[in-house]
Amino acid sequence: MPSSAERGGSAAALLLLTACGGAPSVPLAPAAAVDSAAVPVQPIAVPAAPIRYDAVGYASWYGEEVAGNDTASGSRFDPGAITAAHRTLPLGSFVEVTSLDSGRTILVLVNDRGPGRIDREIDLSRGAAQALGTSDRAMAPVRVRASAANAADAASLAAGRSANLRLDAPAALLGALRARLPSYTPPIERPDMRRSLGVVPAAIGADTRVVQVAAFSNAARARALADRLRGLVTGEGGVYRVRLGPFVDPVSAERARDAAARRGYGDATIIVEP
Repeated sequence: MPSSAERGGSAAALLLLTACGGAPSVPLAPAAAVDSAAVPVQPIAVPAAPIRYDAVGYASWYGEEVAGNDTASGSRFDPGAITAAHRTLPLGSFVEVTSLDSGRTILVLVNDRGPGRIDREIDLSRGAAQALGTSDRAMAPVRVRASAANAADAASLAAGRSANLRLDAPAALLGALRARLPSYTPPIERPDMRRSLGVVPAAIGADTRVVQVAAFSNAARARALADRLRGLVTGEGGVYRVRLGPFVDPVSAERARDAAARRGYGDATIIVEP
């Protein structure tokens, strides 16, 4: 055991060492330099969950009367493109739309919101309705099913062109899909619209009736709608009115107004002219 004198000497030596040079330090190894450019940052891939949607209902369509307006996706509406408006499906997604009358199926790009009426499942562009074969009526029974699109189809639809053809739905599948509708009525042959609406020359001296369907500030849009309905355009004060007629009896005028309403123009009004 060290004596008290030895212990005192050791303490004194330690005190002297501290006063002269400070406490000894332990050198640390330098941290390895990291070249951030040599270590590429890998983005985290988050796979998109597949959209699951399959419904039956009724499709309406819209066209030149809103051409050039902004859609919900920010793009301008092109009536001839193969697009659609839906209330809930993601913008930019794709759906297969099948006519329950014919079985014809097309691929459509969802780029807008709608329809406004709850009794309609989807609102097709005029181009999509023509491709599906349903542009001759206000509403048509359809199946709407979410679908993927390959690069070629996606590019075609983005450019306003049709995607590759889809196989028609077989008869057995159509029967099952029609059974999911609350009611299904097979399509009937439709006669020429002007004749079916009772458009006949008015008798001289008799009151006549016209059906005012819509009014526009753009003459081209008014003419486009008039061509679709086979009506007339009257312009006054920068307002262009689309009208059907003239009709010589109230029944014909009412039938024309109801037909316009079924095509989505619920504000159509009968006007009596002397």
